[in-house]
Amino acid sequence: MCWRAVFDSLSLDLGGHVDLSVEIFTFFFLDKTLSGSDITGESNNAILHSGRLSSTPSMASSSLDAPAGVTRPVVFFDVSIGETHAGRIKMELFSDITPKTAENFRQLCTGEHRVNGEPQGYKRAIFHRIPQFMVQGGDFVRSDGTGSFSIYGAQFEDENFNVRHTGPGLLSMANSGKNTNGCQFFITCAPAEFLDGKHCVFGRVIEGLLTVRKIENVPTGANNRPKLTVRITECGEM
Repeated sequence: MCWRAVFDSLSLDLGGHVDLSVEIFTFFFLDKTLSGSDITGESNNAILHSGRLSSTPSMASSSLDAPAGVTRPVVFFDVSIGETHAGRIKMELFSDITPKTAENFRQLCTGEHRVNGEPQGYKRAIFHRIPQFMVQGGDFVRSDGTGSFSIYGAQFEDENFNVRHTGPGLLSMANSGKNTNGCQFFITCAPAEFLDGKHCVFGRVIEGLLTVRKIENVPTGANNRPKLTVRITECGEM
């Protein structure tokens, strides 16, 4: 497949135009990666975002790869939009960079943390806010962005800000101010450097970025709340 054929098909399917970069090697389309013999291209990588190809160094940066000998946990969300299954998001947690934050998220994915014998976590939780540059969810307490819960009993401190919000697909803690982390999180849809030093990045999407894009494109109303229910129907650890 040649690049021109890819661009033509994208323009037909999505409208508008596609920006061509000479720094392209790999991009994600319909949740598949085209590279090598599949397409003719140059170097580096890109993703499809609203009909454009844009570079995303954060998604492939070797600086985010696990050190030798370190195995990071991988967790998943199965997501529905309205009554339709939207897909699965797989996320790698930076247990070597933000161990406390990663473990809180992991246990809320598995439901292994219990209160009075009842599992606590993200199953059946919703994404309640979609303000274009990210998708926010995880409030299984009140479902409106005001609830908070952590496996540590109360809100916990900002672990560090070592990883910056440099592109789409980064998993970060939502909070209401300094040291107020709980269960709420967001996944970036674009670079968001204005969040650096305020929100702790603790993981990244490694599969299912198209599902994140589907969530991003759900129509919203007041307070950036999606007009269709976006729900985590199942979650756990791989």
